[in-house]
Amino acid sequence: MSHAAAPVTPPGPPSSPVRRPLRASLLDWRVRFGVLALIWGFSFLFIKVGTEGFAPFQVTFGRLLFGTAVLAVALVVKRDRLPRGARTWGHLTVAAFLLNALPFSLFAYAELTIPSTLAGICNATTPLWGMVLSLVALSEDRPTRVRAAGLGIGFVGVLTVLGAWQGFSGLDVTGTALALLASASYAVGWIYVRRTLSGTGASNLSLATGQVGVATLQLAVVTPLFTTVPDSVELLPLLAVIALGALGTGYAMLLQYGVVAEVGPTTASMVTYFVPVIATAAGVAFLGEQLAWNTPVGAVVILLGAALTQTRTSRRTPPPPRATPAPAPAARPRKTPART
Repeated sequence: MSHAAAPVTPPGPPSSPVRRPLRASLLDWRVRFGVLALIWGFSFLFIKVGTEGFAPFQVTFGRLLFGTAVLAVALVVKRDRLPRGARTWGHLTVAAFLLNALPFSLFAYAELTIPSTLAGICNATTPLWGMVLSLVALSEDRPTRVRAAGLGIGFVGVLTVLGAWQGFSGLDVTGTALALLASASYAVGWIYVRRTLSGTGASNLSLATGQVGVATLQLAVVTPLFTTVPDSVELLPLLAVIALGALGTGYAMLLQYGVVAEVGPTTASMVTYFVPVIATAAGVAFLGEQLAWNTPVGAVVILLGAALTQTRTSRRTPPPPRATPAPAPAARPRKTPART
């Protein structure tokens, strides 16, 4: 699912929905759903602005640092605690790399050479990558004809966005490949999380805080090896990195937990389809990025294919067999007095 967690579905089973009055509940989750889509859509703009003042690894490190701070505060407020057990932390280390450290860094490097609109559209290919992985038996989901058709449609959408008929002219191949690789990392990460961190007994908030915290430590080790401290810090890129971490990674994950708890993961995952639309609008409106006709058309085709890959076959339970009356017990033969 998508960006900033790219998508980020909680790493574990959602908590049970809260019973609330219908009207208040619907309004509440819809507002938070819209805010979540806006935050994740604008995350690509924040990355672009952040890379104008910081190196990509520094943008990612700052993003994770501020995101961890928000989640840690929420953990304290809710009086929750971090997960326990070396095995759980081992799985969180892998999840942190696949879902945070690697894709966040790849998107930051990609946006050095590609527009934020293209990065947001590439992010929407995550469900397509998940479908590819299911075809090679990395997922327990078995592909159906509809889902396979969705994969083909999504692939056509990617080629449309990239302008394949023009020989990919005017396209930075390296930056686009990095963005697509980041989306693939999300897909691999969520399959790994689903298989290893479900049923640990820890809350979603606890697992997320541990995961993002570990990713912060990973970037704290890597960043000094490949970057140097900037001579000066510009205000706008700094604010972009703070917003990217505090809102796009920390607060957005808290919002998503609430939406999942109220309306379920299926409805909550629909936010993925709004993110590239908002990312495109933000890039055009605030960064002055240009759009050719094939970019929005291809994006729509990608979203259609991604939606089809998420369909599930409905398992109909057979109707209960009709109750047949039990056979009446055989009548006992009447004893007749013997005739003499």
